[in-house]
Amino acid sequence: MSTHARRERLLLADLLESVGPEAPTLCDGWRTRDLAAHLVVRERRADAAGGILVRALQSRLERVQGEFAAKPYEELIQLIRTGPPRMSPFTLKQVDEAANTVEFFLHGEDVRRAQPDWAPREIDPVFADALWRRLETSARLYGRRSPVGLVLRRPNGQVVVARKGTPVVTVTGEPSELLVFVSGRQGAARVELEGDAEAVERVRRARLGMEL
Repeated sequence: MSTHARRERLLLADLLESVGPEAPTLCDGWRTRDLAAHLVVRERRADAAGGILVRALQSRLERVQGEFAAKPYEELIQLIRTGPPRMSPFTLKQVDEAANTVEFFLHGEDVRRAQPDWAPREIDPVFADALWRRLETSARLYGRRSPVGLVLRRPNGQVVVARKGTPVVTVTGEPSELLVFVSGRQGAARVELEGDAEAVERVRRARLGMEL
């Protein structure tokens, strides 16, 4: 497994373990047990995981995910830690890096930021740059449902356009916070928004993210 994805996997597993199976998350309607089941099904049950992207398969996904959620929580955590089975495409470093780095980072924030006493995580510069590169390549996917033009800006001045259009709202923050924002977790992101007041409010309420 690649460095970033492996680290984020282990950090997420530790976090899920520390808060327990019934802690809240930012994922609507999910407790930590549900989130853990989602992560396991995504890597280990390709026959059901298609429901994450294909609406027609969602009922099967929900059934299988419910079955996993009923398993002992400690077992789910161990399955997350040990990673995908041997023949899974997720065992390939390139796939692991591409599919899991941001996935595990964001779900870690789903757990962390849902707790009443949460504090921001320190992000090292190398990982911050890695997250920014993801934003540079995926910003338009994240921002495609923005109702207005959307620009993402790092404090160092680097920018990426998530959605062309007018009026324009500029969101400024560290790459980790920008990812939290454009993934549909606007209320949990520590960012600054600039633009017309009505446009800013529309972006705050928009359904951003990669979901279909």
